[in-house]
Amino acid sequence: MTRFDKSIDKTLMSDGRSNLQRRFYDIRNNKIFELFVITIIIFSALMIGANSYQVSPTTLQIFTFLDGIITTIFLVEIVIRFIGEPNKKRFFHNAWNLFDTFIVLVSLIPIDDSEMAVLGRLVRIFRVLRMVSIVPELRILINSLIKALPQLGYVMLLMFIIFYIYAAIGSTFFAEINADLWGNITISLLTLFRVMTFEDWTDVMYETMTVYPLSWIFYLTFIFFTAFAFLNMVIGIVVNVLEQERQIEADLLNEHDQQPTMKELQRELSEIKALLKAQNKPH
Repeated sequence: MTRFDKSIDKTLMSDGRSNLQRRFYDIRNNKIFELFVITIIIFSALMIGANSYQVSPTTLQIFTFLDGIITTIFLVEIVIRFIGEPNKKRFFHNAWNLFDTFIVLVSLIPIDDSEMAVLGRLVRIFRVLRMVSIVPELRILINSLIKALPQLGYVMLLMFIIFYIYAAIGSTFFAEINADLWGNITISLLTLFRVMTFEDWTDVMYETMTVYPLSWIFYLTFIFFTAFAFLNMVIGIVVNVLEQERQIEADLLNEHDQQPTMKELQRELSEIKALLKAQNKPH
């Protein structure tokens, strides 16, 4: 038997394991399975909210029992995703997989009067965030926001410079009018944030206009730079990165759809093996 025949036999012997992985891969990508997990996450969040009220001991026991069932379901779901992963060595290279596994493992801590119970309750609250790792659209949004942070950093730096300049001007001219709003540069920064978010900013403007009638220019130019220009720049950067992430996700899906299935590979290997055996027969 040639080395090529041995490699083919080795591949065919692993078909059972490959079929099992394929089944779990289909399960984890199944929409019904995804909706089921999302439903369990929502139910877990509702149960956490209900547990914040004063409940009877019987209801508390029911909540504890249901929490155990939810944790078991999450554990099974992680196992399914791990077995269905084509490249298991890179499963934990994904930050979302690490997050989900950590949440599920810490959820195994029983809720009692021990010190670890506080961590267990806190982690159960964060189980709601597992919705991000389950729903691809939410995952794309979070990844886009994270990847946009370096570009947003420069916009935020420029915005802080504008804030600082206007705060210095405001504390210089308006401190005598209202020290509670313009007493120093730190308080002025908070006041300008109030102006940027349009929280009763006209009251602040009219108060300074009683002494400086043209102070409206100060407020309008500040609002134009921050609320209009810079915030639109932030939105534009996030939307641009979001479109890039959607394109990358679409390319990956297309690449996966174009790959031959396991059954097709098995059929081609069988044909190659039969052809080689036919060629090795004596004429």
